[in-house]
Amino acid sequence: MQSSLKKSLYLGLAALSFAGVAAVSTTANAKSYAKAGAYSTLKSDATTRNVEATGSNALYTKPGTVKGAKVVASTKTMKTLASSKKSADYFRAYGVKTTNRGSVYYRVVSMNGKYRGYIYGGKADTAFAGGIKSANTTVDKTATDAMVGKTVYFKAPGTANVTWTAPKYTQYKASKNVVNTKPFTKDTLTVTKAATKTREGSLYYYVQDATHPSVSGWIYSGAVTTDSSNAFDEVTDVKVNFVGADGKTVTSTILQNLAPDDTTIGTTAKTTGTAVGTAAKNAFTADGSTVASKALTGTGYALTSPLSNANQAALLAAKTGATVNLTVTKNNTVTTPLFFKTANSTSTSSDSETLSQYTTGTANATTVVLPSLSAGFKGIDGANFTGATLEAFAKANGLTTLYTPTYTTSVNGKDVNTYVKYTLANGQDGVYGAKSAATLVYTANVVTGSTSPADASTSSSSSDGSIIGSVSTSSSSSSSSSSATSDANAASGQTGSSEVK
Repeated sequence: MQSSLKKSLYLGLAALSFAGVAAVSTTANAKSYAKAGAYSTLKSDATTRNVEATGSNALYTKPGTVKGAKVVASTKTMKTLASSKKSADYFRAYGVKTTNRGSVYYRVVSMNGKYRGYIYGGKADTAFAGGIKSANTTVDKTATDAMVGKTVYFKAPGTANVTWTAPKYTQYKASKNVVNTKPFTKDTLTVTKAATKTREGSLYYYVQDATHPSVSGWIYSGAVTTDSSNAFDEVTDVKVNFVGADGKTVTSTILQNLAPDDTTIGTTAKTTGTAVGTAAKNAFTADGSTVASKALTGTGYALTSPLSNANQAALLAAKTGATVNLTVTKNNTVTTPLFFKTANSTSTSSDSETLSQYTTGTANATTVVLPSLSAGFKGIDGANFTGATLEAFAKANGLTTLYTPTYTTSVNGKDVNTYVKYTLANGQDGVYGAKSAATLVYTANVVTGSTSPADASTSSSSSDGSIIGSVSTSSSSSSSSSSATSDANAASGQTGSSEVK
């Protein structure tokens, strides 16, 4: 009996001990969640609540440490949004909750509305921290942009590139002021502000429309023009596309205020779709017409004269509000002569000197040894080229650094070896053409007491002027030390740079 009782006691105590351990284990493993306080709406100026992700925290359906919080955007996704180059990936903060642990969570939504939720924002609701930081979605350019204060017009009235309350995605729910600018084709607009999108860098103007104030708003800079002749009115005008042999549009122009075919010159079409073929054709064939040449300037294309049968037929079929396609011919490829100049050191042009190609017996501060060029700077005759394109040619053909041969100058009454090192500064914009100029600009550094690296290659290739532009040299000999000294001083004076070895 006692033995049985002892066994029962032992079993009972063991059971109680096991239950106690289990209870302790359950309590220790239970996850502890924070509790969120009441939701508060942020009431400061909305434009001051634009934020961007830092990438350090995820976005949740609830404050992240509250029970039931689910991930809306992972930390990895938020890192991607933090480094985004798109304004659509900015956020707007509009609400806040604080947990019983003192953590602040902001309610945010992305500018494009794709992401919405709570993100950790630090320990104080007076500033954005943690997973977000304040963002300037635009950069004000009003003080520096030359277009501010100027009159402009809609470049291509229609449903694309209309006016907005703010550049798209730079403010939450930025919206269009108008959906179509065609009814306002002839309105004059005044540029009053300028700004670039911080992430994209694209430029926008705020334009005011005195005739229709509701049209005023932000518009992409490329959608307006200072040339009223580029403003298209579908009631009175015809758009002309100049199309190459490949079917691609080279450029376009607008024929404005055309007279109907059934009226005399001086009247203007009153409705869209009016036949104006005669006036359209005359715009190109009238004596002294510059419509085609003006439109095609800088393209490298030309409209044949007289007009081809196909182009005449296209113009004669023109109706207001419509587009006419005219076939144009690409010009031949030409070599544009290269010219070399030193950079100005002041605002005057007198201190800029032309560098000439070295030939035997002409060594001085402005004669440079040029590498042998198998081909010149080529392009379509009449087409524009950029300085960047010319610079790329120079780099590919060993023209980034040029040297004069060694010549002598007088230093403290003694003749010393001297040469000038010219370093490419930039290429200038220009137009391809056999009689045009492709100008490369250099900075000068005068070196004394040493021989020129160019001495080993002073057999500089000759040119008939098609590859290297012909210029007259100011000196035919380096034998005169006083002349050489003058040249050296001029070269060093242009950049204030000199070196003694």
